[in-house]
Amino acid sequence: MADAAAVQETIEAPVTVSEAGGILQLTLASAPANALSIAMMEALKGALERARDDDAVRVIVLRSEGKVFCAGHDLKELTAHRADADRGREFFEETMRLCAGLMQAIVRHPKPVIAEVSGVATAAGCQLVASCDLAVAGEAARFATPGVNIGLFCSTPMVALSRNVSRKHAMEMLLTGEMIDAQTALSFGLVNRVVPQETLNQTAMNFAQTIASKSPLTLKIGKEAFYAQAEMALSQAYDYTVRVMVENMMARDAEEGIGAFIEKRAPEWKGK
Repeated sequence: MADAAAVQETIEAPVTVSEAGGILQLTLASAPANALSIAMMEALKGALERARDDDAVRVIVLRSEGKVFCAGHDLKELTAHRADADRGREFFEETMRLCAGLMQAIVRHPKPVIAEVSGVATAAGCQLVASCDLAVAGEAARFATPGVNIGLFCSTPMVALSRNVSRKHAMEMLLTGEMIDAQTALSFGLVNRVVPQETLNQTAMNFAQTIASKSPLTLKIGKEAFYAQAEMALSQAYDYTVRVMVENMMARDAEEGIGAFIEKRAPEWKGK
């Protein structure tokens, strides 16, 4: 694993990319709104795709610059295409499909993805948080799916939201469009932790460092199985996870990890 002090940083506007100690940080760098424009979504999707096969990356942290984590789709970009011959239909479909692909790329990514939420996350920005495996929020963070307020129901954000919070809480957010604070988001199950702003990055990095110390193969197997079984009936889920457990037991990392536990030593992961 790379020395944590040896940070490699590149800027791929509108996303800043840095990697150190097995942790890849992707920073939304298009303040003030950090909107999910076509450029932003393509940059994020590209960074995620490159990280997929990069053995140096164990965990991904998604963060932002400025007071807004992500305000959702770029409404000015969308509105500009109403002047198109088809009143924007083709561009709207391109935008929504790209966004749906980005969210699925996070869920299906073999590496865990942590959202570090500073400020406001609304609409597709809230969807982005809900799509991540874990989320840590600053005390001033706020969340909303406010599409209903402008005549555009948050139907695609609803997919991620409804898979992370209870139906009643999801419907409350979707039907009212009202902002909820960080503590309410915690009680809804949208985020894992709420911490003071000054400790937000360190809390997210602590999560990332803990996860990065585990077997990368085990994390990949477990994340894939978690989302797969969640969509299955109970008996099917158990049949599936029995097979997953057996295959996992056959892995060298499982043999090493169990052996290390019995021998009271630190395991040496090979990712195999």
